[in-house]
Amino acid sequence: MKISATIAALLVGYANAWSSPMTMKADVGNSRRDLLKKGAAFATAAAAPAAANAYSLPDLPYAFEALEPYIDAPTMKIHHDKHHATYVGNINKATEGKDEVPILDLMADALEATPVRNSGGGHYNHAFFWEELAPHDKAKNTKPSADLEAMINKSFGSFDEMKAKFETQAAPGAVFGSGWVWLAVNTAGDELKIVGTPNQDNPLMKGVCDEILLPILGLDVWEHAYYLKYQNRRPEYVSNWWSVVNWDKVNENFDYVVANHVGVSVQG
Repeated sequence: MKISATIAALLVGYANAWSSPMTMKADVGNSRRDLLKKGAAFATAAAAPAAANAYSLPDLPYAFEALEPYIDAPTMKIHHDKHHATYVGNINKATEGKDEVPILDLMADALEATPVRNSGGGHYNHAFFWEELAPHDKAKNTKPSADLEAMINKSFGSFDEMKAKFETQAAPGAVFGSGWVWLAVNTAGDELKIVGTPNQDNPLMKGVCDEILLPILGLDVWEHAYYLKYQNRRPEYVSNWWSVVNWDKVNENFDYVVANHVGVSVQG
């Protein structure tokens, strides 16, 4: 629980009050009454739900230009500093006065509250997205682990067939307008699926897909994710995006969801 400056000052006041000499009986009574009032105020403040700004914009784990030439620096800066920041600001407004919980915990029932669905989903999805990417010099040296490769082969036939199906799902005709494409594990932890979701929905949300799924890799196909560089050439963006996928992080996500049967936590 976070203690505000006001509450901290109140605690200091308590210490001073009890340590000061009490020379008059009437003063003792007044002091005790004052302390009881202050104690009630402290208890109320301590029991109150968390204030606004429960969620924050996480820093990128690399520089804006680090994903060049596959994703350009101006797009990364606008995408992170403007679009993602807006989702963070709006989910903080939507949850002001409510108990502070991890953004992951809001996903399951997000469809019941539009601000959580749109802004909470936008925050979770973007925080997840940044972490799975890496500069090409690093990404090119990563690959699916033996366990992930085995499940890819079981679920899709081969790695190349998985990529082809993913790119088909990311095509404009499959995800019309704005949305995301996900490689996700079923809750049993024994099968991979590729799904598309509209807007800022994700497979963790009950009712978005036929079943809840646990994402291990996601691709933003909103135009703000690629338009400055690729304009209307979304398939080119999708094809180039593979060059900056950090499979070490995807492997980590895979191991976590298979072992725990829950979604991956994110920063912020």
